[in-house]
Formats: sequence, structure tokens, C-alpha cells
Amino acid sequence: MTNLLYALLVNLFFVLQAGAQVLVFTAIPDEDESKLQERFGPMSEYLSETLDIEVRYVPVKSYAAAVSAFRNDQVQLAWFGALSGVQARATVPNSQALAQGEEDQAFWTYLIAHKSTGLEAGDAIDARMRGMTITFGSKSSTSGRLIPEFYLTERFGESPNLVFERVGYSGNHSRTLRLVESGSYSVGAINYAVWDRELAAGNIDTDAVKVIWKTPAYPNYQWSIRGDVDTRFGEGFTDKVKSVLLAMDDPKLLNSFARSAFIPARNSDYEPIKRTAKQVGLID
Repeated sequence: MTNLLYALLVNLFFVLQAGAQVLVFTAIPDEDESKLQERFGPMSEYLSETLDIEVRYVPVKSYAAAVSAFRNDQVQLAWFGALSGVQARATVPNSQALAQGEEDQAFWTYLIAHKSTGLEAGDAIDARMRGMTITFGSKSSTSGRLIPEFYLTERFGESPNLVFERVGYSGNHSRTLRLVESGSYSVGAINYAVWDRELAAGNIDTDAVKVIWKTPAYPNYQWSIRGDVDTRFGEGFTDKVKSVLLAMDDPKLLNSFARSAFIPARNSDYEPIKRTAKQVGLID
């Protein structure tokens, strides 16, 4: 009886442990922390309700920290940009891109300029920006660094470090906007969705800063999940997470992402990003 009772208690312990499993997710810090909390606090509530488990959002300080957290199993799910997603999934076997915004199939970066530069909007990158200053976003940002660096290098025939007097990395798109708006940098590279949202909210001094160029379209943000979650949370968990992401239809929640809906995504969707990152030397 004692052995049987012990076995029952051990089984109960593991059942309780399994029931107490927590899904932890993060997101690249592409905007100010307060805006991220406004978006991902409600998102964690939505995921908890629909997955019927506890879900926690954990903020990180950098894009690299988001990739590291995914690699080290500190988080199991993440909202990545295209480049950070490629980097993160490469560290955990069988990890998958699950869902992307409807708008993420065709994403753009804007080059913006301070009024003092005299630069105007055009169909090509203006050669007069040579010798000016430029700020990108995070060093691991797709829209804030990888894509604009690729097109700037293509236009000038050499890397931005050789084209501009000074190259900075603001850390996120919100800071890029403010640095160019204030004149601290002549030119900046910014995610179009952040610009459009701030413009609609009346938060941009359009007398001080303007859009001067728009990149060709490229795939960007996506939800990615570790390849071992089915072992941890039960068979079919990956598909369940994907289903609840695709089913999300709360207008307020979607609007916080500046997305109209989430649609299926696959790792292969981001092969062009992987090739581009190799071309500019950001990944091996």
C-alpha cells in the first residue's frame, strides 16, 4: 500500500507540474517599452484564455536579448522581425514561424530626413546624402537596419560606414524618429508602420522631418515558436498556438499591432531575408 500511495503521489505531482506549465513569450523591443506593454499585456490575456494555460509576457532590452531568450528556453514563443526570427529559429531545431500579419507579406522601410538636409521625396536614394549622418534602429532589425543597409550599399557601391560621416543605432524605431526629427541625425531608417501610426496620431512634426524614400516590399514580422513545445506542453500544442493566433479577431488587439489579421507563415517565407543577411555579412 505504501508503494502504491507513493506512486500515486508522484503521479499527482507530475500532473500538477504539467498543469502549472507556463508559456512565456517575448517580442523584439522595436518601440518604447510603454507601447510594448500596452500591446503585449492584452495579448498575454488573450493567449491565456484561448490556450487555457498561464501565459506570461516578458520584455527584453534588445533584439539580441530576444534571440538569446528563445535559444535558452527562457521564452517559448516570440514576436520577431524577419531577421531576428531567422536568427532565433536557427538556434533551436524544428522551430517554426507560425503566423504573420496580413501586412507582413509586403513590408517597407522609409528613409526619413531632417528639413535641414534639403532632401526631397523621390523614387531613388538621393546621392546627396553622402557625407551626412544616419541612424538605423537596432543592429539586428530587419526594417531598421538590414533592408535599408542593403539598398544603401547597392546605391553607393560601398557600406554605409564609408558613405556617411556618422552611423548610429538608435535601438528602436521610436528613437530613430525622434533623433531625426530633432536634427541629431540627418537621415534615419524607420519601419513604415511606426511612422504611419505616429503620423495618424499627430505625433510627428512634419515641418521638421519627412519621408524621402521607400524600399521595395519584403516579408517581415512573424510569431515563431520553439521546436520542442509539443514535448513540453503536449502533442499538438504548436498547432493549437497557431490556430489561436490565426483566429484572433479583436479589432483593438489587432490595431495595437497595426495589423488587420494574422495569416499562416512558414520558415521558407523568410529565405529572401536569410540570403540578404548573408550578403551584407549579418549572418554566416
